[in-house]
Amino acid sequence: MNIGEAARASGVTAKMIRYYESVGLLAAKARTSAGYRVYGPQEVHSLRFIRQARRLGFLVEDIRRLLALWHDRSRASAEVKAIALDHVADLNRRIAELTDMRDTLAHLANHCHGDDRPDCPIIERLADAAAGEESAACNVIAATKGRMTGSGGVATGGKMHLKSALNADWDCGVSSTNHGAQ
Repeated sequence: MNIGEAARASGVTAKMIRYYESVGLLAAKARTSAGYRVYGPQEVHSLRFIRQARRLGFLVEDIRRLLALWHDRSRASAEVKAIALDHVADLNRRIAELTDMRDTLAHLANHCHGDDRPDCPIIERLADAAAGEESAACNVIAATKGRMTGSGGVATGGKMHLKSALNADWDCGVSSTNHGAQ
């Protein structure tokens, strides 16, 4: 069968079949004299396996390992179980992160009046987080650019605008030219 027929039989789009071939999950297929790929029942079965693994959220590398174990009839099920349990742990971490995000946003939305006034805890929290990132970035830049005084102390005073260095509007309060004397 051609790629379109394999796609219909497996439930995987032709584009994804080509992708799975390109990343080595599915062996590249022989082609007809007209240049069409030819697939058989074994490839369709593998595509269904891959589709189900993707539905469960496995990453490509995990699917590669699972496929190899599936084809290895002498495999130890302990290896398969270890891959599955690692994935469960990763899912639990992601669920916890999403739950935290949801709870934080719900809390902020509950405290926003949602009226004509401009004050809004959602905007304030986003701005506070941006300011914290700006401060952290300034500390990293000051350290990596070596902005130190001659005596080894951190330069103070003056202003350094980092628009060109960071493509940001951050004002780190550090002079790049006079190490503290403005």
